[in-house]
Amino acid sequence: MQTRIHNDMRPEIAEAEEIIRNCVHCGFCNATCPTYRLFGSELEGPRGRIYLVKSLLEGNEEGEKTKGHLERCLTCRSCESTCPSGVKYSRLVHIGRGMLEKTFAERLKNRLLLAVLPHPQRLSKLAALVSPLKPLLPSGAKYVLSGKQKSRPAARHSRRMLLLEGCVQSVSSPSTNSSASRVLDVLGISAFPASGCCGAMHYHMGEEEEAKAMMRRNIDQWWPRLMAGEEAIVSSASGCGLMVKEYGEVLRSDPLYAAKAKKISELAKDIGEVLGGEDLGAFVECGQERKVAFHCPCTLQHGQKLGGLVEGILSSCGFRLARVENPHLCCGAAGTYSLTQREISERLAANRVQSLEADSPEIIVTSNIGCQIQIAGHSKMQVAHWIELLDQPKKGKP
Repeated sequence: MQTRIHNDMRPEIAEAEEIIRNCVHCGFCNATCPTYRLFGSELEGPRGRIYLVKSLLEGNEEGEKTKGHLERCLTCRSCESTCPSGVKYSRLVHIGRGMLEKTFAERLKNRLLLAVLPHPQRLSKLAALVSPLKPLLPSGAKYVLSGKQKSRPAARHSRRMLLLEGCVQSVSSPSTNSSASRVLDVLGISAFPASGCCGAMHYHMGEEEEAKAMMRRNIDQWWPRLMAGEEAIVSSASGCGLMVKEYGEVLRSDPLYAAKAKKISELAKDIGEVLGGEDLGAFVECGQERKVAFHCPCTLQHGQKLGGLVEGILSSCGFRLARVENPHLCCGAAGTYSLTQREISERLAANRVQSLEADSPEIIVTSNIGCQIQIAGHSKMQVAHWIELLDQPKKGKP
Protein backbone atom coordinates (compact mmCIF):
# COMPACT_ATOMS: atom_id res chain seq x y z
CA MET A 1 0.00 0.00 0.00
CA GLN A 2 1.54 3.31 -1.07
CA THR A 3 1.86 6.13 1.45
CA ARG A 4 2.54 9.88 1.34
CA ILE A 5 3.70 10.58 4.88
CA HIS A 6 6.15 13.48 5.02
CA ASN A 7 8.11 15.62 7.48
CA ASP A 8 7.72 13.42 10.55
CA MET A 9 10.83 11.77 11.90
CA ARG A 10 9.27 10.11 14.95
CA PRO A 11 10.29 6.41 15.08
CA GLU A 12 6.71 5.21 15.59
CA ILE A 13 5.55 7.07 12.48
CA ALA A 14 8.26 5.43 10.39
CA GLU A 15 7.26 2.08 11.89
CA ALA A 16 3.60 2.71 11.06
CA GLU A 17 4.48 3.63 7.48
CA GLU A 18 6.43 0.39 7.04
CA ILE A 19 3.52 -1.66 8.41
CA ILE A 20 1.05 0.05 6.08
CA ARG A 21 3.27 -0.56 3.05
CA ASN A 22 3.26 -4.29 3.80
CA CYS A 23 -0.52 -4.42 3.30
CA VAL A 24 -1.49 -5.71 -0.17
CA HIS A 25 -5.24 -4.88 0.08
CA CYS A 26 -6.21 -8.58 -0.22
CA GLY A 27 -9.02 -8.37 2.36
CA PHE A 28 -8.45 -11.87 3.76
CA CYS A 29 -8.34 -10.19 7.19
CA ASN A 30 -11.98 -9.12 7.02
CA ALA A 31 -13.20 -12.71 6.88
CA THR A 32 -11.84 -13.41 10.37
CA CYS A 33 -12.49 -10.02 11.98
CA PRO A 34 -15.23 -10.16 14.66
CA THR A 35 -16.40 -6.56 14.17
CA TYR A 36 -16.45 -6.82 10.38
CA ARG A 37 -18.58 -9.97 10.70
CA LEU A 38 -20.98 -8.07 12.97
CA PHE A 39 -21.32 -4.87 10.96
CA GLY A 40 -20.26 -5.79 7.43
CA SER A 41 -18.61 -2.38 7.11
CA GLU A 42 -15.19 -1.94 5.53
CA LEU A 43 -14.27 0.61 8.20
CA GLU A 44 -15.05 -1.93 10.93
CA GLY A 45 -12.52 -4.36 9.49
CA PRO A 46 -8.70 -4.41 9.55
CA ARG A 47 -8.21 -3.26 5.95
CA GLY A 48 -10.50 -0.28 6.44
CA ARG A 49 -8.82 0.66 9.69
CA ILE A 50 -5.43 0.48 8.00
CA TYR A 51 -6.70 2.98 5.42
CA LEU A 52 -7.96 5.23 8.21
CA VAL A 53 -4.59 5.24 10.01
CA LYS A 54 -2.83 5.85 6.68
CA SER A 55 -5.13 8.81 5.96
CA LEU A 56 -4.63 10.11 9.50
CA LEU A 57 -0.83 10.00 9.11
CA GLU A 58 -1.12 11.80 5.78
CA GLY A 59 -3.25 14.51 7.38
CA ASN A 60 -6.41 13.71 5.42
CA GLU A 61 -8.62 12.10 8.05
CA GLU A 62 -10.74 13.49 10.88
CA GLY A 63 -9.53 12.28 14.24
CA GLU A 64 -12.97 11.76 15.80
CA LYS A 65 -14.21 9.60 12.95
CA THR A 66 -11.06 7.51 12.99
CA LYS A 67 -11.08 7.18 16.77
CA GLY A 68 -14.49 5.53 16.85
CA HIS A 69 -13.50 2.86 14.35
CA LEU A 70 -10.15 2.20 16.03
CA GLU A 71 -11.69 1.98 19.50
CA ARG A 72 -14.19 -0.62 18.27
CA CYS A 73 -11.30 -2.88 17.24
CA LEU A 74 -10.79 -5.67 19.80
CA THR A 75 -7.09 -6.01 18.91
CA CYS A 76 -7.73 -9.77 18.92
CA ARG A 77 -5.08 -10.29 16.20
CA SER A 78 -7.21 -12.81 14.35
CA CYS A 79 -6.44 -10.80 11.23
CA GLU A 80 -2.72 -11.27 11.85
CA SER A 81 -3.18 -15.03 11.85
CA THR A 82 -4.96 -14.73 8.51
CA CYS A 83 -2.77 -12.11 6.79
CA PRO A 84 -0.52 -13.63 4.08
CA SER A 85 1.79 -10.59 4.19
CA GLY A 86 2.56 -10.61 7.92
CA VAL A 87 1.12 -7.13 8.54
CA LYS A 88 1.62 -6.14 12.20
CA TYR A 89 -1.87 -4.76 12.44
CA SER A 90 -2.14 -4.66 16.25
CA ARG A 91 1.00 -2.53 16.47
CA LEU A 92 -0.38 -0.15 13.82
CA VAL A 93 -3.66 0.26 15.69
CA HIS A 94 -1.73 0.93 18.90
CA ILE A 95 0.27 3.69 17.15
CA GLY A 96 -2.88 5.12 15.57
CA ARG A 97 -4.75 5.25 18.85
CA GLY A 98 -1.81 6.98 20.48
CA MET A 99 -2.07 9.84 17.98
CA LEU A 100 -5.69 10.61 18.81
CA GLU A 101 -6.72 12.98 21.57
CA LYS A 102 -9.00 11.52 24.25
CA THR A 103 -11.90 13.51 25.67
CA PHE A 104 -12.02 14.37 29.35
CA ALA A 105 -14.72 11.72 29.90
CA GLU A 106 -12.61 9.05 28.17
CA ARG A 107 -9.54 9.94 30.20
CA LEU A 108 -11.56 9.89 33.42
CA LYS A 109 -13.07 6.48 32.64
CA ASN A 110 -9.65 5.05 31.82
CA ARG A 111 -8.10 6.44 35.01
CA LEU A 112 -10.90 5.01 37.14
CA LEU A 113 -10.49 1.56 35.57
CA LEU A 114 -6.71 1.67 35.90
CA ALA A 115 -6.98 2.87 39.50
CA VAL A 116 -8.70 -0.40 40.46
CA LEU A 117 -8.31 -3.32 38.06
CA PRO A 118 -4.50 -3.72 38.06
CA HIS A 119 -4.39 -3.52 41.89
CA PRO A 120 -5.54 -6.73 43.61
CA GLN A 121 -5.81 -5.16 47.06
CA ARG A 122 -8.04 -2.36 45.80
CA LEU A 123 -10.09 -4.81 43.75
CA SER A 124 -10.52 -7.05 46.80
CA LYS A 125 -11.75 -4.11 48.89
CA LEU A 126 -14.19 -3.12 46.15
CA ALA A 127 -15.42 -6.70 45.92
CA ALA A 128 -15.98 -6.77 49.68
CA LEU A 129 -17.97 -3.53 49.51
CA VAL A 130 -20.33 -4.76 46.79
CA SER A 131 -20.59 -8.33 48.09
CA PRO A 132 -23.88 -7.67 49.95
CA LEU A 133 -25.38 -6.68 46.59
CA LYS A 134 -24.31 -9.92 44.91
CA PRO A 135 -27.89 -11.18 44.22
CA LEU A 136 -28.61 -7.99 42.28
CA LEU A 137 -25.44 -7.98 40.20
CA PRO A 138 -24.98 -9.27 36.62
CA SER A 139 -23.75 -12.85 36.43
CA GLY A 140 -20.29 -11.75 35.28
CA ALA A 141 -19.88 -9.56 38.35
CA LYS A 142 -21.11 -12.41 40.55
CA TYR A 143 -18.39 -14.60 39.09
CA VAL A 144 -15.74 -12.07 40.06
CA LEU A 145 -16.97 -12.27 43.66
CA SER A 146 -17.06 -16.08 43.82
CA GLY A 147 -13.33 -16.87 43.76
CA LYS A 148 -12.07 -19.41 46.29
CA GLN A 149 -8.50 -20.14 47.28
CA LYS A 150 -7.09 -23.69 47.50
CA SER A 151 -4.04 -24.80 49.40
CA ARG A 152 -0.70 -24.70 47.63
CA PRO A 153 2.10 -27.23 48.07
CA ALA A 154 5.25 -26.31 49.93
CA ALA A 155 8.39 -25.76 47.86
CA ARG A 156 10.29 -29.06 47.77
CA HIS A 157 11.77 -29.54 44.30
CA SER A 158 15.09 -28.56 42.75
CA ARG A 159 13.26 -27.36 39.65
CA ARG A 160 11.74 -23.93 40.30
CA MET A 161 9.61 -21.52 38.30
CA LEU A 162 8.00 -18.15 38.92
CA LEU A 163 4.21 -18.15 38.58
CA LEU A 164 2.56 -14.83 37.73
CA GLU A 165 -0.23 -14.14 40.19
CA GLY A 166 -2.14 -11.76 37.92
CA CYS A 167 -4.38 -8.88 39.00
CA VAL A 168 -8.03 -9.70 38.39
CA GLN A 169 -7.34 -13.44 38.41
CA SER A 170 -5.78 -13.38 41.87
CA VAL A 171 -9.04 -11.95 43.22
CA SER A 172 -11.75 -13.52 41.07
CA SER A 173 -10.22 -16.96 40.47
CA PRO A 174 -7.40 -17.67 42.94
CA SER A 175 -8.09 -21.39 42.51
CA THR A 176 -6.48 -21.20 39.07
CA ASN A 177 -2.94 -20.62 40.32
CA SER A 178 -3.53 -22.92 43.27
CA SER A 179 -4.31 -25.69 40.79
CA ALA A 180 -1.38 -24.67 38.59
CA SER A 181 0.98 -24.92 41.57
CA ARG A 182 -0.38 -28.34 42.52
CA VAL A 183 -0.12 -29.66 38.96
CA LEU A 184 3.44 -28.39 38.65
CA ASP A 185 4.26 -29.99 42.00
CA VAL A 186 3.14 -33.39 40.66
CA LEU A 187 5.55 -32.82 37.76
CA GLY A 188 8.44 -32.14 40.15
CA ILE A 189 8.40 -28.35 39.80
CA SER A 190 7.97 -25.87 42.64
CA ALA A 191 6.13 -22.68 41.74
CA PHE A 192 6.94 -19.41 43.50
CA PRO A 193 4.44 -16.54 43.28
CA ALA A 194 5.50 -13.51 41.24
CA SER A 195 3.46 -10.42 42.01
CA GLY A 196 3.23 -7.20 40.06
CA CYS A 197 0.85 -6.22 37.25
CA CYS A 198 2.26 -7.14 33.84
CA GLY A 199 1.31 -3.69 32.48
CA ALA A 200 -1.04 -4.93 29.76
CA MET A 201 -4.04 -2.82 30.80
CA HIS A 202 -2.05 0.40 30.90
CA TYR A 203 -0.27 -0.39 27.64
CA HIS A 204 -3.41 -1.15 25.66
CA MET A 205 -5.29 1.83 27.10
CA GLY A 206 -2.64 4.24 25.86
CA GLU A 207 -0.74 4.79 29.13
CA GLU A 208 2.46 3.53 27.57
CA GLU A 209 5.00 5.26 29.81
CA GLU A 210 3.26 4.06 32.95
CA ALA A 211 3.12 0.55 31.48
CA LYS A 212 6.86 0.67 30.79
CA ALA A 213 7.52 1.75 34.37
CA MET A 214 5.54 -1.28 35.60
CA MET A 215 7.53 -3.55 33.29
CA ARG A 216 10.81 -2.19 34.63
CA ARG A 217 9.67 -2.76 38.22
CA ASN A 218 8.76 -6.34 37.39
CA ILE A 219 12.11 -6.95 35.73
CA ASP A 220 13.89 -5.59 38.80
CA GLN A 221 11.88 -7.97 41.02
CA TRP A 222 12.14 -11.06 38.84
CA TRP A 223 15.71 -10.77 37.60
CA PRO A 224 17.50 -11.85 40.81
CA ARG A 225 15.21 -14.90 41.09
CA LEU A 226 15.85 -15.92 37.52
CA MET A 227 19.59 -15.51 37.97
CA ALA A 228 19.33 -17.70 41.09
CA GLY A 229 17.89 -20.63 39.15
CA GLU A 230 14.17 -20.22 38.40
CA GLU A 231 13.93 -21.62 34.91
CA ALA A 232 10.84 -19.81 33.61
CA ILE A 233 8.21 -17.14 34.24
CA VAL A 234 4.93 -19.00 33.93
CA SER A 235 1.52 -17.45 33.34
CA SER A 236 -1.84 -19.17 33.60
CA ALA A 237 -3.52 -16.09 32.08
CA SER A 238 -2.68 -15.93 28.38
CA GLY A 239 -3.21 -12.15 28.26
CA CYS A 240 -0.56 -11.55 30.91
CA GLY A 241 1.73 -14.12 29.31
CA LEU A 242 1.53 -12.40 25.93
CA MET A 243 2.40 -9.03 27.46
CA VAL A 244 5.47 -10.43 29.22
CA LYS A 245 6.55 -12.11 26.00
CA GLU A 246 6.48 -8.65 24.41
CA TYR A 247 8.60 -6.90 27.06
CA GLY A 248 11.64 -7.24 24.80
CA GLU A 249 9.86 -5.50 21.95
CA VAL A 250 8.31 -2.74 24.07
CA LEU A 251 11.59 -1.92 25.86
CA ARG A 252 13.91 -2.52 22.90
CA SER A 253 15.07 1.13 22.90
CA ASP A 254 15.70 1.32 26.65
CA PRO A 255 19.49 1.27 27.13
CA LEU A 256 19.22 0.01 30.72
CA TYR A 257 16.51 -2.61 30.30
CA ALA A 258 16.55 -3.78 26.66
CA ALA A 259 18.80 -6.82 27.23
CA LYS A 260 17.04 -7.90 30.42
CA ALA A 261 13.61 -7.39 28.88
CA LYS A 262 14.59 -9.57 25.90
CA LYS A 263 15.75 -12.32 28.26
CA ILE A 264 12.57 -12.04 30.34
CA SER A 265 10.48 -12.47 27.20
CA GLU A 266 12.49 -15.53 26.21
CA LEU A 267 11.86 -17.11 29.63
CA ALA A 268 8.12 -16.37 29.65
CA LYS A 269 5.92 -19.43 29.14
CA ASP A 270 2.23 -20.16 29.15
CA ILE A 271 1.33 -22.91 31.62
CA GLY A 272 0.38 -25.03 28.61
CA GLU A 273 3.90 -24.72 27.18
CA VAL A 274 5.34 -26.03 30.43
CA LEU A 275 3.01 -29.03 30.54
CA GLY A 276 3.53 -29.66 26.84
CA GLY A 277 7.17 -30.44 27.51
CA GLU A 278 6.59 -32.79 30.47
CA ASP A 279 5.52 -36.41 30.96
CA LEU A 280 1.80 -36.21 31.78
CA GLY A 281 1.40 -39.87 32.67
CA ALA A 282 0.11 -38.95 36.13
CA PHE A 283 -2.88 -37.20 34.55
CA VAL A 284 -4.02 -39.68 31.89
CA GLU A 285 -7.02 -40.79 33.95
CA CYS A 286 -8.29 -37.30 34.80
CA GLY A 287 -10.64 -36.96 31.88
CA GLN A 288 -12.51 -40.28 31.93
CA GLU A 289 -14.05 -39.30 28.57
CA ARG A 290 -15.62 -36.20 30.09
CA LYS A 291 -16.70 -33.82 27.30
CA VAL A 292 -15.31 -30.29 27.57
CA ALA A 293 -15.59 -27.24 25.33
CA PHE A 294 -12.37 -25.27 25.15
CA HIS A 295 -12.40 -21.58 24.29
CA CYS A 296 -8.94 -20.69 23.03
CA PRO A 297 -8.35 -17.01 23.89
CA CYS A 298 -7.16 -14.64 21.19
CA THR A 299 -4.05 -13.92 23.26
CA LEU A 300 -3.17 -17.63 23.18
CA GLN A 301 -3.97 -18.58 19.57
CA HIS A 302 -3.32 -15.32 17.70
CA GLY A 303 -0.96 -13.53 20.09
CA GLN A 304 1.25 -16.37 21.33
CA LYS A 305 0.56 -18.65 18.32
CA LEU A 306 -0.24 -21.59 20.62
CA GLY A 307 -3.56 -22.67 19.17
CA GLY A 308 -4.08 -26.42 19.55
CA LEU A 309 -1.66 -26.76 22.48
CA VAL A 310 -4.21 -26.99 25.29
CA GLU A 311 -6.57 -29.08 23.18
CA GLY A 312 -3.79 -31.63 22.71
CA ILE A 313 -3.04 -31.73 26.44
CA LEU A 314 -6.68 -32.24 27.37
CA SER A 315 -7.07 -35.02 24.81
CA SER A 316 -3.95 -36.79 26.09
CA CYS A 317 -5.38 -36.63 29.62
CA GLY A 318 -8.58 -38.44 28.66
CA PHE A 319 -10.99 -35.58 27.93
CA ARG A 320 -13.25 -35.46 24.89
CA LEU A 321 -13.26 -32.12 23.12
CA ALA A 322 -16.64 -30.75 22.11
CA ARG A 323 -16.97 -29.34 18.60
CA VAL A 324 -16.77 -25.54 18.63
CA GLU A 325 -17.72 -23.61 15.50
CA ASN A 326 -15.44 -20.73 14.47
CA PRO A 327 -12.88 -21.34 17.24
CA HIS A 328 -10.81 -18.39 16.00
CA LEU A 329 -13.39 -15.76 17.02
CA CYS A 330 -13.14 -13.48 20.06
CA CYS A 331 -15.53 -13.75 23.01
CA GLY A 332 -15.64 -9.96 23.35
CA ALA A 333 -13.71 -9.68 26.62
CA ALA A 334 -10.52 -8.21 25.10
CA GLY A 335 -9.07 -6.69 28.26
CA THR A 336 -11.28 -3.75 29.23
CA TYR A 337 -13.27 -3.88 25.97
CA SER A 338 -16.24 -5.46 27.76
CA LEU A 339 -16.38 -2.33 29.93
CA THR A 340 -15.69 0.32 27.29
CA GLN A 341 -17.60 -1.20 24.32
CA ARG A 342 -20.30 -3.04 26.19
CA GLU A 343 -22.93 -3.40 23.44
CA ILE A 344 -20.56 -4.98 20.91
CA SER A 345 -18.96 -7.09 23.63
CA GLU A 346 -22.36 -8.49 24.63
CA ARG A 347 -23.17 -9.51 21.06
CA LEU A 348 -19.82 -11.24 20.62
CA ALA A 349 -20.18 -13.03 23.95
CA ALA A 350 -23.64 -14.34 23.07
CA ASN A 351 -22.36 -15.70 19.76
CA ARG A 352 -19.34 -17.31 21.41
CA VAL A 353 -21.34 -18.97 24.17
CA GLN A 354 -23.80 -20.35 21.65
CA SER A 355 -20.98 -22.05 19.75
CA LEU A 356 -19.35 -23.35 22.95
CA GLU A 357 -22.60 -24.88 24.21
CA ALA A 358 -23.80 -26.29 20.88
CA ASP A 359 -22.20 -29.73 21.29
CA SER A 360 -23.54 -30.18 24.86
CA PRO A 361 -20.27 -30.24 26.85
CA GLU A 362 -20.24 -30.86 30.60
CA ILE A 363 -18.05 -27.84 31.26
CA ILE A 364 -16.52 -24.89 29.39
CA VAL A 365 -12.84 -24.15 30.00
CA THR A 366 -10.47 -21.46 28.81
CA SER A 367 -7.02 -20.08 29.63
CA ASN A 368 -7.50 -16.38 30.27
CA ILE A 369 -9.31 -14.76 33.16
CA GLY A 370 -11.01 -12.09 31.04
CA CYS A 371 -12.53 -14.75 28.78
CA GLN A 372 -13.45 -16.82 31.83
CA ILE A 373 -15.44 -13.97 33.38
CA GLN A 374 -16.98 -12.95 30.05
CA ILE A 375 -18.20 -16.46 29.19
CA ALA A 376 -19.40 -17.18 32.73
CA GLY A 377 -21.46 -14.02 32.56
CA HIS A 378 -23.36 -15.31 29.54
CA SER A 379 -23.59 -19.05 30.16
CA LYS A 380 -25.45 -21.14 32.71
CA MET A 381 -22.78 -23.83 32.44
CA GLN A 382 -19.79 -24.21 34.72
CA VAL A 383 -16.82 -22.20 33.40
CA ALA A 384 -13.27 -22.69 34.66
CA HIS A 385 -9.61 -22.53 33.73
CA TRP A 386 -8.53 -25.75 32.04
CA ILE A 387 -5.65 -26.34 34.48
CA GLU A 388 -8.20 -27.02 37.22
CA LEU A 389 -9.32 -30.13 35.34
CA LEU A 390 -5.87 -31.65 35.92
CA ASP A 391 -5.78 -30.87 39.63
CA GLN A 392 -6.87 -34.43 40.36
CA PRO A 393 -4.17 -36.85 39.18
CA LYS A 394 -5.34 -40.47 39.00
CA LYS A 395 -8.72 -39.63 40.52
CA GLY A 396 -12.28 -39.46 39.28
CA LYS A 397 -14.29 -36.38 38.43
CA PRO A 398 -14.04 -33.36 40.80
